[in-house]
Amino acid sequence: MNRLTALPLITALPMLASSALAPAALAQGNFDSVEITTEEIAPGVAVLFGAGGNIGVSHGEDATVIIDDQFAPLSGKIERAIANLGATPVKYVVNTHWHFDHTGGNEHFGGTGATIFAHDNVRVRMQSGGTAAGNVTPPAAPEALPVVTYAQGMRFHLNGDTINLMYLGGGHTDGDCVVIWEEDNVIHMGDLYFNIPGYPFIDTNSGGNVYNAMRALDIVIATIDDETKVIPGHGPMSNKVELAEFRAVIGEAVSRVDALRASGMTLEEAVASAPLADIDRGEGGFIDADSFVTAIWNSAAD
Repeated sequence: MNRLTALPLITALPMLASSALAPAALAQGNFDSVEITTEEIAPGVAVLFGAGGNIGVSHGEDATVIIDDQFAPLSGKIERAIANLGATPVKYVVNTHWHFDHTGGNEHFGGTGATIFAHDNVRVRMQSGGTAAGNVTPPAAPEALPVVTYAQGMRFHLNGDTINLMYLGGGHTDGDCVVIWEEDNVIHMGDLYFNIPGYPFIDTNSGGNVYNAMRALDIVIATIDDETKVIPGHGPMSNKVELAEFRAVIGEAVSRVDALRASGMTLEEAVASAPLADIDRGEGGFIDADSFVTAIWNSAAD
């Protein structure tokens, strides 16, 4: 039996180039030059890279399911890339969390008749809108909202596979889910895993908490194997070893910030002490070292 079938509820990352555009380019809305590229990772399972979150695809005789849908202006390009796989039009959309670079295509796909699935908190946050990494997202249109939501998880039995949606307590936000293709030994991590330069983004404004993120990562790492194909929220395809390295970076950063907090420092003093100065994450990403220290500090305050 594949170890992912029974998933329980319980050093620096390589500096790989991101397949997503830099946050500044995204803010400018320059999508004309974005190319959607495709990588088939198992029979009937593929990943689409473009701008924003990586898109997982399940396609076959039953239906086409996509995991996240990037930005609204890319919907036509995404549809063409899916058609080039030999897949039928999208019938189901799963959102790993509410951020605009993962749900921007919802209105388009919802408008074409696709059914959208997500954790309960994703719908709540999309209804109200909010701010993430300095970007303001207005309340979503009705067509963009998930119409099927869940508290812990659910399963699709499609295309000869069991596609398992699991909420492990959030972390990046309060609505993150991971998506598992049980028979194909594939997992989509959403933004619980950034396989790009820069520091992990914990969106405390959206209920994110670094301690919850570490617990979720620990659950996944303990149950996947060396053959598991790991789809990160951003960046190229990955594996268990790289995911564990990512988790180790977070753990080291949290240990350092926790020690400063225990010593009686204020947040301002902790940030000024630059506790992550020797953890070189490279240029890019969504937040800087000071913002990551702040997110860790605020997570402990929750």
